Amino acid sequence: MSASTAYTFTVRARDAAGNVSPVSDAVTATTQSNGGTPPGTTPAAINGRLKVCGVKLCNQYGKPIQLRGMSSHGLQWYSHCLTGGSLDALATDWNSDVLRISLYVQEGGYETNPRMFTDRVHQLIEMATARGMYALVDWHQLTPGDPNYNLSRAKTFFTEIAQRHRGKTNLLYDIANEPNGVSWSRIKSYAEQLIPVIRAQDPATPILIGTHGWGSLGISDGRNETDIINNPVQATNIMYTFHFYAASHDQEYLDALNRASDRIPIFVTEFGTQEASGDGPNNFTRTQQYLDLMAAKKISWVNWNFSDDERTGAVFKVGTCNNNGPWTGTTSLKPAGVWIRDRIRTPDSFPTT
Repeated sequence: MSASTAYTFTVRARDAAGNVSPVSDAVTATTQSNGGTPPGTTPAAINGRLKVCGVKLCNQYGKPIQLRGMSSHGLQWYSHCLTGGSLDALATDWNSDVLRISLYVQEGGYETNPRMFTDRVHQLIEMATARGMYALVDWHQLTPGDPNYNLSRAKTFFTEIAQRHRGKTNLLYDIANEPNGVSWSRIKSYAEQLIPVIRAQDPATPILIGTHGWGSLGISDGRNETDIINNPVQATNIMYTFHFYAASHDQEYLDALNRASDRIPIFVTEFGTQEASGDGPNNFTRTQQYLDLMAAKKISWVNWNFSDDERTGAVFKVGTCNNNGPWTGTTSLKPAGVWIRDRIRTPDSFPTT
């Protein structure tokens, strides 16, 4: 049945002896909308399964697109900020295209209770899916900085995630958050061992690979994107990630993003308007320079973070999550939250022809 459509019904009844009653008077009923977003109008419904085409992220029509959205904070600390109400607001008040689900491996995260944390990721994937957003599953390894330390855990985790959700068309896998203190060749080795494990379960979902120097394309290590360009990961339908914090990462980083995005597919899976610590003063002017570049080149991005952590990079004021909102509007938002919400709310450009 269609919403807001009138249907006319008549009824006949049969008793225990098999006698059939006369036809009843006609009754007309009009169906109601379920209040959700009409099919085909959400980011995931419009764009469908994504794929990498050249150096761009493309939708089901083969057209380059830009996704914009928010990252959770670590699930071990701020899972309670991700509720039905808060994700409703993210999808329909913020108009977010994507939720990055940030699963820390250490620091009280996945390694302490793999079953519990995996189940929570499953739940959040379903919640994002129900709201028409893309779900970016972030294996948030940070310390140790060499992703090979967690390779066995990553294989276990992504095998289950990919097996259960491979039928979905709204997923992205981010397999190594901010490798640090490690060479690009070591990261490449990790990716080339993990990607076939994922592909055995899910041959189609794009896979994102963290870059050296805390996701800086090597800039923070005194290197640059040529390490990757000259020695790319041997796999298809992959992208490389770049992270920046505008108050810490100046023109050198912006220039690297500009150069690299002409040569390799880039997804900015984390950034902030403040310092690299996620705290300190906001530099909205520098951030806007990054956003302008990413808009011009259709580089997708995710802002850090959708929580009420006390630092300036968390969008909500302290106490918002424990108070269960309010989630919509700007009364609960810090300055960075107000600023980034305004930018996510600007109209998307999702070509279909």
